[in-house]
Amino acid sequence: MKGDREKYPPRELGIDLLCDLVGAFLFNVGIYNFAVNAQFAPVGVSGIALILRYMFGLPMGITSIVLNIPIVLVSYKLLGRSFLLRSMKSMLIFALVLDYIVPMLPAYQGNPLYASACTGIFSGLGLTIVYLRNCSTGGTDFLVMAIRKLFPHITIGKISLIVDSVVILTGGLVFRNIDAVILGLVSSIVTTMVIDKIMYGLGAGKLVFVVTSHEADVALKIEEATGRGSTFLKGQGSFSKDEKNVVMCACNNAQVVSIRRAIHETDKAAFLIITDSNEVYGEGFKSINGQL
Repeated sequence: MKGDREKYPPRELGIDLLCDLVGAFLFNVGIYNFAVNAQFAPVGVSGIALILRYMFGLPMGITSIVLNIPIVLVSYKLLGRSFLLRSMKSMLIFALVLDYIVPMLPAYQGNPLYASACTGIFSGLGLTIVYLRNCSTGGTDFLVMAIRKLFPHITIGKISLIVDSVVILTGGLVFRNIDAVILGLVSSIVTTMVIDKIMYGLGAGKLVFVVTSHEADVALKIEEATGRGSTFLKGQGSFSKDEKNVVMCACNNAQVVSIRRAIHETDKAAFLIITDSNEVYGEGFKSINGQL
C-alpha cells in the first residue's frame, strides 16, 4: 500500500478527480443535453448507450459501465494495471455524472446540426481534460487497442474508422433517418478537431527525438505506454565530441503526452525534442501507397 501511495500521491489523486469531474460534466452535457433530443449517435460506447436508451429506456451511465466491462477484461493485459485503474475511476465518474447530474440541466431543442456541433465541442473539451491527465474514459479506445493487438497488420486508423462507422451507421438504422448518420459524422469530426487543436494543433503526427544514456529503457517504456516502436540513432556532441544515443519515435498526436511522461519517468536528464510531421507513412499510420 505504501508503494501505491508513492506512485499515486494524494495531490495527484485530487487533481485527477477534479479533472474527471470537469471533464465528465463537459463531455456528458454534449452527449445528453445536445445529442439525445437531436436523435443521433455519437461515436464510442456513449453512442451505443444512447441507442440502447432510445430503444429500451436504459440509463446511459450504467449502460456505459456494463458495456465497458467486457472491453476492460479483454484489454487488461494490454493496458497495464495502473492505467486501467485510473481509467476505471474516470469511467465511474463519467457514468454517475451522466445519469445524475446533467439530466437536471435543460436539453437543447433547436437545430440538430447545431446540436451535433455542440456535442462535438463539449465532448472534445471533456475528453481533452481527461487525456491530459493520462487517463481514458474506456470504451472504444480500449477496444481499438485490443483489436490492434490481435490484428497487428491493421492500422489503428483503420480500426478506429471501422468501429466508429459501425456505431454511427447503427444509429442511423435505429433512428430511421439518414440525417442521424450525417450528424454523427459531424459530431465525430468536431470532437477530433477540438482534441487535436487544444492538445497539439492540427498536425498529422509528431516526431519525438530523445538524447539519452538509457536508450533501451526509454524505447521499452515508450512501447509499453503507447505500443509504438522506436529507432536508435547515433549522434555526437558538437562541443564535447562525446557519442550520443538518440531514440526516434513517430507517433500520433494523442500519444505525445504519454510518451513525454514515459521518458521523464525513465531518464529525467534526457534531452527531448517534439516536432510536427506533416505526413507519416508506415505501420500504424498511412499506407506507403497513399491510402488511409
